[in-house]
Amino acid sequence: MPENPSERPSPTPAAVSSSKSPLGYPVELLGPGQTYESVTETIGSIVLTRPHPRSWLVGFALAFALLMLLQVAIGWLFYRGVGIWGINIPIGWGFAIVNFVWWIGIGHAGTFISAILLLLHQQWRTSINRLTEAMTLFAVACAGLFPLLHLGRPWVFFWILPYPDTMGLWPQFRSPLVWDVFAVSTYFTVSLIFWYAGLLPDLATLRDRATTRARQVIYGVLALGWRGSAAHWQRHQSAYLLLAGLATPLVLSVHSVVSFDFAVSMLPGWHSTIFPPYFVAGAIYSGFAMVLNIVIPVRRLYRLESVITLRHMNNMANVMLATGLMVAYGYLMEAFMAWYSGDIFEEFMMANRALGPYGWTFWALLLFNVLVPQALWSKRVRRNLVALFFVALSVNLGMWLERFVIIITSLHRDFVPSSWGMYYPTFWDWATFLGTIGLFLTLLFLFIRFLPMISISEVRELVGEHHSTRP
Repeated sequence: MPENPSERPSPTPAAVSSSKSPLGYPVELLGPGQTYESVTETIGSIVLTRPHPRSWLVGFALAFALLMLLQVAIGWLFYRGVGIWGINIPIGWGFAIVNFVWWIGIGHAGTFISAILLLLHQQWRTSINRLTEAMTLFAVACAGLFPLLHLGRPWVFFWILPYPDTMGLWPQFRSPLVWDVFAVSTYFTVSLIFWYAGLLPDLATLRDRATTRARQVIYGVLALGWRGSAAHWQRHQSAYLLLAGLATPLVLSVHSVVSFDFAVSMLPGWHSTIFPPYFVAGAIYSGFAMVLNIVIPVRRLYRLESVITLRHMNNMANVMLATGLMVAYGYLMEAFMAWYSGDIFEEFMMANRALGPYGWTFWALLLFNVLVPQALWSKRVRRNLVALFFVALSVNLGMWLERFVIIITSLHRDFVPSSWGMYYPTFWDWATFLGTIGLFLTLLFLFIRFLPMISISEVRELVGEHHSTRP
C-alpha cells in the first residue's frame, strides 16, 4: 500500500456502487461515494472531533453502575465466602461456571471474523472485525473472573499454574480446570496481540490528525513509530497473516477444551463425545448474536450506514442461522443417543431435563435457540434491523439457558436419589452476573470513545479495490 493512501484519486460514486463480485452480484460493502478521505473522517472523527451522543453518556453511566455492583459483590464474596451464592451439595457448580462458559462463547465471534474470514478472503469482515476483536477481549476478561472467584480462595489462584515449586506441589494436570487456564490465557494473549497489530496503522492516523498535544503523544506512543512505509506495510501484513493462522485453531480448540470440563466426567448429561463440536458451534452462534446486538445500535447512533451496510447484517445473520442449525442438530443427537444407548441414567437425564423441576428452562432454550432463529430464513427479517436485533437477543438468552440446563439439571439429580437437591440463585449470584455485564459494557463504551471501532486502513483498502474494478 502506498505511504499516503489519502493522496490517491478518489473513486466516483458510480464506481463504488456498481462494483460487482465475481458472481456478478453487487458488493454492497460501502455506501455510494466513499473515498479515502470520507472513510477516514467518518471513523476518525468519532474519536477526535465528533461529540458523542447523549445516549453514550447514559449507557456509560448505567454500565458503570453495574460495574460498581460487581465490585460490591466481589468484596462481599471475599468477606463471607462462596456461601453467599446458591451453590450446595450436589450442585457445586452454579452461576459462576454457567457464566464462565457463556462469556467464553461470546468471545469466539471476534476471532472467527478476524482470523478465519481473513484467511478466506471475505471482504465483508473489514467493517466489523475491529469491534468484534475488542468484544472478544472484554468477554474473555469477564469469563476469566468466574473460575477465580469460584475457587473460594482466589488469592491462591497461582496453585493451578505450573510454576517451579521446591516442595513438589504441582497442579493436577488430569483436571480439565487446569487445561482451561492454558486454553483461555493463550486465547486472550493471541487475541490481544492480533487486535493491537491491526490497530497500529489507525493509531498512526489518529496521531497525525489529532489537534491536541496530549493526544498526539499518546497515539504516537501507541503507534510504535508507524510511518506507513512500504517496509512497514509488508511486515505488518506478514505478521497479521501469521497471527491469523495462529488464532484460527484457537477458535476450535478453546471451547473444545472448555467442553472437556464436562465431557470427560461420567455424569449423565455431561459425558458426551458430541460436546466439543457442539460447544464450538454454540460459541460462534452466541458470539455472532452479541456482535449484532452491539453493531446494530452503534451503527444507528454514530450514523455508520455508509461503512456498515445491510450486506454485513445479512451475512452475519446467515452465519448465525447456519450455526444455529448445528446447535439444533446437537440437541437432537443428545436426545437420540440417550434413547439409543439404552442407558437408564441417560434416559432419565433427558426426561428430567424436559419434565423435571427445571423443565421450563429446557423448553425456553428450544424456543429461543431453535424456533425463533428460523425467522432468519427470510431475507426480509435478515435486513430488518429491529427484527434482527431481537432475534440476536433471543439467541443470547437461549444460549445462557443452555449452559444453565447443561450444568444445573445434570448436577441436581445424580445417580443416587438420596443426594438429589435444588439450586436457587441468590441475589449475589445475580449481582455478580449483572456486574460482569457492566464490566463488559464499560470497557466497550471506553473503547468506542478512545479508539477507532472500525479499521480505517482496511476499509481504505476496500475503497481502493472498488476503485480499481470500476468500468
